[in-house]
Parts: sequence; C-alpha cells; structure tokens
Amino acid sequence: MKKIHRRFLSVILCCGLALGWISTCRAEKLYRLLKTIPVGGDGGWDYLSVDDAGRRLYVAHGNAVAVIDLDRDTVVGEIADTPGVHGFACAPELGRGFASNGRENKVSIVDLKTLRRLAKVDTGANPDAILYEPARREVYAFNGRGESVTVIGAESGKIVATIPLSGKPEFAVADPAAGRVYCNIEDKNAVVAIDTRTHRVTDTWPIAPGAEATGMALDPAHHRLFLGATTNGW
Repeated sequence: MKKIHRRFLSVILCCGLALGWISTCRAEKLYRLLKTIPVGGDGGWDYLSVDDAGRRLYVAHGNAVAVIDLDRDTVVGEIADTPGVHGFACAPELGRGFASNGRENKVSIVDLKTLRRLAKVDTGANPDAILYEPARREVYAFNGRGESVTVIGAESGKIVATIPLSGKPEFAVADPAAGRVYCNIEDKNAVVAIDTRTHRVTDTWPIAPGAEATGMALDPAHHRLFLGATTNGW
C-alpha cells in the first residue's frame, strides 16, 4: 500500500512540475518588470504591508521602515528607531501604525501622518509578524523566541493579553468576520486559531505533509487559508 501511495505522489509531483513549467511560460507573457524603486539603507528585508486608504506601502528594512507612495512609486519617508524591525501594521481609521522591533522586544506606535513615534510597548522575545484586528481594534505581535502573542489595544497602547503558543509563530492573518486570528507555528508544522474575544487558542491543525510554513493568505469569501510551506521528504 505504501508503494502505491508513493507512486501516486510521484505522479502528482510530476504533473505539478509540468503544470508549473507551463504556468511559468504563461507568466513570462503576463508579467514583466515595470519599474524599480530604489530604497537605500542597510540591512535585510522582511514583511511588506499596504495601507489602501493612505495609498502607502510600508517595507521593513534593517532598523527602519521605508514608506513608499503607491501612486508615485517613490519613497516618501522613513520610520526610524525600530531595531531589527520585522513588520508593520496599519490602523488607518486611528491614524496609527505599529512596528515589531525584534531586537529590542518592543512594538513602536507611530503617527501615520507625521511618521513620528508616539510610544513603545514591551512584548515577548523577538516580536516578528504583526497585524491589526479591526473588529476589536487590537494589535497582535507574534513573539518568535517568546513563543507567545502580545495583544495591544490600538487606541490605548496598553497590553490587553499575552497568549502562550506551542512553538515559534511565523506569519498570521486576521479574520474579523469569524472573530479569529490564524497563525503558522513554524517549528511544530501546525496552524493555530485564536479567538479574538477570549484571547485563547481554540484549535490547532497539523499541516502535514507541509512543513515549516511561513507565508499565509486568507480568502474571506470562501473561508480558506493558503500556506506557503516546504514538504517533508520532497
């Protein structure tokens, strides 16, 4: 039975590779480089976040967040003093943004108009991914080494809850309609669901044969999660 199973998986993999090659050929015709936006600065890159209302792109880069005007395709500002920043979350209706400063175990609260820091909030060790949950107006900072989530009131700037996790959190998405936040637990090959009302983990789903999931996207219309992961043994 195992041999049949492996052969079946081999057929799927070969078909997938063939479809991938066809898709690549088609993509070359559909996609092309339009413009390169020089950002400058030192250090690596991490998460991107888009503020649709403000027409801005926020790029975590080294120890700062680059701010890009989406209509002019130019850098229009920088949010400084964010050591080891991983991500940036926007709360447009509050005029605030939140940066996860991995190297200092803090979240910076920023005025979106002036790009000036309003405050810093202590988190667990190495805050990585960060998101804004609009239904309850809360910010979730996912602490990599701390294996926890720090929940911050977006208006008050105060810590609302600390949620323990079973492993190292990676990327996450909010589902306000369902009252949930979903997060990849990278070293446990699992996804957890967090209830935004109780601030508790309510479900844990294994992702085998997927492993070490990083990226995640939500299709709210069909209520489906899409994960970017490697596969064990392939």
